[in-house]
Amino acid sequence: MTPAPVPAPATGPDAGAVWHYGDPLGEQRTAADGVVVVDRSHRAVLTLTGADRRSWLHTISSQHVSELPDGAVTENLNLDGQGRVEDHWFQTQLDGVTVLDTEASRVEPLRAYLTKMVFRADVKVEVSDLKVLTLLGPAAAEVVPAVLGITPPAPWSATPLSGGGFVRTLGAGEVDVVTPAANAEDIRQRLVAAGARPAGVWAYEAHRVVALQPRLGLDTDDRTIPHEVGWIGGPGEGAVHLNKGCYRGQETVARVHNVGKPPRMLALLHLDGSADRPATGDPVLSDGKPVGRLGTVVDHVDFGPIALALLKRGLPADTPLLTGGESAVAAVIDADTLPPADVVGAGRIAIQQLRNVRR
Repeated sequence: MTPAPVPAPATGPDAGAVWHYGDPLGEQRTAADGVVVVDRSHRAVLTLTGADRRSWLHTISSQHVSELPDGAVTENLNLDGQGRVEDHWFQTQLDGVTVLDTEASRVEPLRAYLTKMVFRADVKVEVSDLKVLTLLGPAAAEVVPAVLGITPPAPWSATPLSGGGFVRTLGAGEVDVVTPAANAEDIRQRLVAAGARPAGVWAYEAHRVVALQPRLGLDTDDRTIPHEVGWIGGPGEGAVHLNKGCYRGQETVARVHNVGKPPRMLALLHLDGSADRPATGDPVLSDGKPVGRLGTVVDHVDFGPIALALLKRGLPADTPLLTGGESAVAAVIDADTLPPADVVGAGRIAIQQLRNVRR
């Protein structure tokens, strides 16, 4: 018998979801060694239909999607005029429909923006009742065929479900079942009966933080540009393609890539577990001066209290840090998560080459 679910914090982005089933660390352990199923039905979904949907979306978003093949999955962004991230979504192309799933808090602003940009294009933007169930763990490859009769596809691809929706793989041991709302609970129960342990979004968040996967609104703020959080790359590699036509915010993306470096970097912090837990948005301080912003904070089964943080680029890994406001929680940078410090933009390389030729 499954223990009673504990709801996620009512004031957070996962309000309405299950936080855990009484043993959050045990659920994380099963996600690492076996398989868990996390109900992420609070995630919002939009669908795009119409003959122009791919070419149209290509012109107003950061990813190269005009020729996205059937079954492809990618990340994508909506940027403002200064290249700052306004929206992030996972995009699935399947059976003549483009499916976008995003944060619940952003679905209406995103829908309104996309609708405003349709003009004369043959595109229809609608809110969908599709729900997201996520399987985490190496045994997902066994449970999905047993319940749904299909083998999980290769990473960053999707396979349709006979009753509507699809199964997609985002990475090793991370499989989403995206299904109509009417089928979601039945499928979840069948996955549990086949061996998937019920888990709450706490387990998913711990998995995401360790994987250094940023989440819109938690690990980003109103100044975040894609380079700062690792969202650079083509389909299956990131959310920003560096070789495509014009789109809003492209100038900042190109300038930072070619001649500069982003002002901040995303890193994993290990937090002092003996102090009060800091909160998302708390400043990160060094010698009393702000050097960053705290993102997602979570307790991990192996690493204890950890967090993602946007830090001043180039900050040495051994810099003593404090966060948590008056609680003054000590934090240590995980050196393995820092980006290379000596990467030179393509534009700067080209300029140096020209100078060498002239000499």
